[in-house]
Parts: sequence; C-alpha cells; structure tokens
Amino acid sequence: MAGEANLDELAKQLDQSLSLGDQHASTTVTVAAAGLEGISDSSVPEKRSDVESLYSVPSAVGSLSSIDEDIDNKAATAVQVPLTAYMPKLPKKATSLFAAAASPVHHIAHMIKNGAAKRIIVMAGAGISTDAGIPDFRSPETGLYANLQQYRLPYPEAIFTIDYFKRKPKPFFVLAKELYPGQFIPTISHFFVKLLAQKNLLLRHYTQNIDCLERMAGIESALIVEAHGSFHSAHCISAKCRKEHAQDWVKEQIFSDKVPHCTQCKSLVKPDITFFGEGLPQRFFELLDADFDVCDLLIVMGTSLQVHPFASLIDQVPRSTPRLLVNRERVGESSIGGIGFDFDGKHVRNTLHRDALILGDCDEACLLLADHLGWKEELLKLRAEFVAKHKLNGT
Repeated sequence: MAGEANLDELAKQLDQSLSLGDQHASTTVTVAAAGLEGISDSSVPEKRSDVESLYSVPSAVGSLSSIDEDIDNKAATAVQVPLTAYMPKLPKKATSLFAAAASPVHHIAHMIKNGAAKRIIVMAGAGISTDAGIPDFRSPETGLYANLQQYRLPYPEAIFTIDYFKRKPKPFFVLAKELYPGQFIPTISHFFVKLLAQKNLLLRHYTQNIDCLERMAGIESALIVEAHGSFHSAHCISAKCRKEHAQDWVKEQIFSDKVPHCTQCKSLVKPDITFFGEGLPQRFFELLDADFDVCDLLIVMGTSLQVHPFASLIDQVPRSTPRLLVNRERVGESSIGGIGFDFDGKHVRNTLHRDALILGDCDEACLLLADHLGWKEELLKLRAEFVAKHKLNGT
C-alpha cells in the first residue's frame, strides 16, 4: 500500500515534469488531419508494391537513419509549437474518416476504444528516444563526434560504414560505449507502445532505433522489428564463421576499451547493427507483407521518413487504413514508389481522407492520445513502476 502510494506520487511527479497535467491548452503540440493523394489517378497501382523488390539495392542505409533523425529532433527541442487543431477544407467529393465535429486525435482514440482499430502498427525513429537523454551525434555539446576527431575519420558517417569498420573498428567501439543500452530509461512513448501491446492492440512495432529501449520497456521481442538492427546481439563478421557472442561478453569488451575479436576465428565481432553496405535484417522482409496487409491503424512517431525502404512502409497499409504521424515537423508527404501523406487534402481527387498529424514532442503527444483514451494515469504509472524498480536496483 505504501509502495502503491509512492508509485502514485512518482507518477504525479512525472506528469508535472512533462508540464501536461490537465493543461492541454498549453501543450506544445499541433494537431491536423487530411487525406490520401490521388487514389483515383491512373498512375497509382491497384495493388501495393512489394517493398523488397522495389528497393532491391544490395546495401542498406543502416543505422544512420536514426542518427540523422536524432539530430533533427534534438535540433528542434527548443522550438515551441502552440497547440492548434484544424481540419482542412476538403474537396466536395472527398470522404473523411474523421468526424467533422471531432479532432483527429479524438476520433482515432474513439476508433481504438470501440474496437475499430485492433491491429495497430507503430513505426518509430529516434524522436521517441531523445527524451531518454540519448545524445545526438553531430552536436558539439554531446562530444560524441568530438571525441572521435583523433581518429581522423574521412567523414563522420564512416564510423557506421562496414568497409571502414573492417579496416579501423576502434572509432565505432569508442562511440558504442557512449550509446550502449542500459544507460537510458525508456520514454513515455516506449511505454505507450507497451500499453498497446498489453491491451492486445499492437500488431507490430517497427523501429529504426538501435538502442533496445523497446525491449527495456518490456515489449515482447516477437512484437518488435528492429529494421536497422540493434545492440541486442552480436556476431563474428567472418562469412565463414558468423559465431554469435554473448551480449554480456561483448559489453565487457567494449567497456574495457577493447575491440572484440571472435573467440573462435579471431575476426572482428560486431553488434548486429545494420551498417552502410549491409542488408536489412531478414525479419524485416519476412513480416512486413503479412503485417501491413491487415493493419487497421498506422502510427508513425519521431522519424524523418527519409530512409528507404523503412520510409516506404507508410504506403503499404490498405487504402482505408487511417495513418497518424507524430513528429516535430511534417514529413513523408512524398515517397518513392508510393503515395505519401497528404495532410492538407491538396491532392485528393474523389477519395478517402485518412491522414492525421500531431506536431510536437513524441512523449507529450502520447500523453495527449492516452488522455483521450482514458489511459493517461495507467501510462504514467507504468513508467513510474519501471523507474522505481530501476532506482531500487541501482540502475
């Protein structure tokens, strides 16, 4: 009972620290809704494109998607966006999924509460992790790239290029020590996704992040697709060996300022992060067709949607599926081989309006949505329990 009281108090403190409480009018979030462009256009294929064949490039962009997005989101943290909600003026022939009298957030919450959305896919980028304190990469204040200057990188991104890693692995492992999972607490956004999972509403969580915060939050690994890999596992890079090495052993090597070498063949050992020059994990391609075919609500959070094939996934859901973007800026309004978001209804021709937009901090937006769902206290308590547990364990 005393423990529950402490958790409730901690939840209140978290609520206050996020400056939300009941003061939604001052929340730095902007809400909008709109629709899908040009469905009646003959240029749009009747059947959705296969992502793997559309982007059959041998090398993947890899973890730098999260790096670039981290920079974008960190750079925007000082920008205060006033809370506004609006519905665009729709063409007369357009049909909207959103009730005219309700905000898009309210309507999406209504869909979830009433069972109209029960196979939800969340796509996430670095924006859901910046509130955890994970540093960006290029800002001088973080010191991450500044600490690597001694290695005279030809360009900062070389540190995540597989060919450079094979020649000079040390810079990556210096950086990996700063970013290694276990040093950061999952955010409200991560726990919102966990809450969806607990309520059997989460079909899958697709993430570009390599920080493992979804796993730390307690989301089952079966529900996670780490599109650009993660620190969760590590293998020998030799094609003839590929021995998997225990995460604890790899961590001990990294934190001892050593370069991990395979215990079997002495080749380099690398965490299973997708570098430039490497393909995406097979799990990404194995699940996306079945997942996106049946998705009835797509939530996209904290991503610039500039890196393919991940960015193209927004176009893989059925045309009747609502799509919600939560981000600090508008993104994804055009996409390679697809339709993209159309938040203002500029390109709608006798079609269905299904896109909603929340501009602002991901954690604040998740609390706003949770409030509409009646889950806010439950969400805050979920994170408070995690924080209390880790404080007791000294982590």
